[in-house]
Order: sequence, then structure tokens, then C-alpha cells
Amino acid sequence: MGLFSFIKDAGEKLFGRGEAQAGEAAAVDAGAVNAKAAEAITVYIKTLELAPADLAVSFDGATQVVTVSGTAPDQASKERILLAAGNVQGVAQVDDRMTVLVAEPEAKFHTVVRGDTLSAIAKTYYGNANKYMAIFEANKPMLNHPDKIYPGQVLRIPAQA
Repeated sequence: MGLFSFIKDAGEKLFGRGEAQAGEAAAVDAGAVNAKAAEAITVYIKTLELAPADLAVSFDGATQVVTVSGTAPDQASKERILLAAGNVQGVAQVDDRMTVLVAEPEAKFHTVVRGDTLSAIAKTYYGNANKYMAIFEANKPMLNHPDKIYPGQVLRIPAQA
């Protein structure tokens, strides 16, 4: 459990950029905007087929924090859910309130920078560029091709493959 930081200007575009901060406008109901953003994130996680039955997501546009709770079947699933929630444009942090049924060691996380490739990341973490598929597989279904990573994206780096 804890707070995970993300680059708020990178990621999936699930809701309008202004919506995340629209609570400041007098004509907009901040609660409704936050609920709409939370629903968009929930739908995204469900679309990726990652959501446990008891998934709960809330969003605070003022702080740009997504809170995620529920019971994941394992650590890898929990981490994928947190990454799916955090790799959304307009999200700066994810408050992890999830539990897991089967405890496992936590993975490391890597924030992609310009020029990164999965091979280069694998060389850094595993000492072998050819182990890039372990990172690709660990980040499915958020990644659908090994060459489709972008700066600011946060990736799971599983234990030595």
C-alpha cells in the first residue's frame, strides 16, 4: 500500500484535460466531474480485463489523485491495476488501498524516458537486452506491442526473468 507517483501529462486520454481540474469553475459540480473521471478509469481497467469484482476507484481532481481499492488475485494483477489507473493523462498519483489474495514479491517500476526501448530497459535491470519480452509480458494488456512505449509511461519490471 502507498502512494505511487506518475507524470500527469502522459498517458491514456480518458477524460478531458480541463475536466480533471474543473472543480474550480463555479458552473461545474466538482463531485460530478470527479465521479465521471473515476468512472472513466474504472471502465478502462475493466476493458483491460484487470478489474476484480470489488474494484472501487475514486478521483480527486484538485490533487489529481486516484484512489484504488479491491482484492486482486495476486501481486502482478494488483500492480497492473495500479499502472492502468496511473498511466492516465491528468493523474499525478495513485493511492493504493488494494489487497492481494496471494502474496508475492513486488516488482520494480520504471518511468520511460525519451529514447528508452524495452531492450535497453531489460539490459539495465536484467543485464540482458534479449529479456525485453519479460517486461513486455509483465505489462500486458496495457502494452500491445513492444515498440509502443512512450515517455512518462510507468512500466512493471518483474523479478529477474
